[in-house]
Amino acid sequence: MLDGKPPRVIHVYNKKGIGGIGDKVLLAIKGQKKQGYIVGCKHKKQEPLRPRFDTNNVILLDDMGNPLGTRVLVPLPSMLRADKARFSKLLALCSRFV
Repeated sequence: MLDGKPPRVIHVYNKKGIGGIGDKVLLAIKGQKKQGYIVGCKHKKQEPLRPRFDTNNVILLDDMGNPLGTRVLVPLPSMLRADKARFSKLLALCSRFV
């Protein structure tokens, strides 16, 4: 995202079609299609047991489903710990939880 354009969500892999924390999405970034998990969403209304973020955050995945990066700098929501089978590699990379 250093060239100025943020990634755009093309498709959300769930039945509702609206992405939230923990949903898998298809992104268009730098002219390529990448998959990723949403780990932070901006929203105005505070809801119980849902952390509030000031930015939208996505962790990019490769074709095998592994994270592309080696570090996760944003804090992950602790609600992702409940689904350890799907997020085990992300939880291992992260050091901060909200």
